[in-house]
Amino acid sequence: MADVAAKAVFQRERAHALWGEIAPLLVAHKEEVAHYPDIPLEPDVDGYNRIEDAGGVRCYTARVAGELVGYCVVFVHHNLHYKSSLQGLQDVLFLRPDLRASRLGAELVRFTEHALRPERVQVLYQHVKAARREGVLFQQLGYELVDHIWAKRLDREEG
Repeated sequence: MADVAAKAVFQRERAHALWGEIAPLLVAHKEEVAHYPDIPLEPDVDGYNRIEDAGGVRCYTARVAGELVGYCVVFVHHNLHYKSSLQGLQDVLFLRPDLRASRLGAELVRFTEHALRPERVQVLYQHVKAARREGVLFQQLGYELVDHIWAKRLDREEG
């Protein structure tokens, strides 16, 4: 695994150019973590592209031997509560399961942070599913638990 991490290439790429290549990873990601698996995966490609064109999306990738193996997509905007604070909000973070024992996940997160600092992004919010262990990684990287997010399906009968 150490060899894989050493050979990885991290870079910012345009979402516009990634849709065909990223689609199988998005499906695998959804199948692995979807809390509501009955809601279909159907990314709003045009919406992402518009936001990216307006400067609001950053897509950071991890590649091994040229193959896309992971991604961290971040929305970057001035917070509506603190308008002078440019902040990043992770949309999706994924690394192929067979590579998770390596340092690739931590390196992708660090690369993302390093890329956002020169833009004067003040805070980067990362989220993980409640039942997953990635919170441990974020703690090790210096993140603080800030919020818990609760969800309720409104399209189902009240119990």
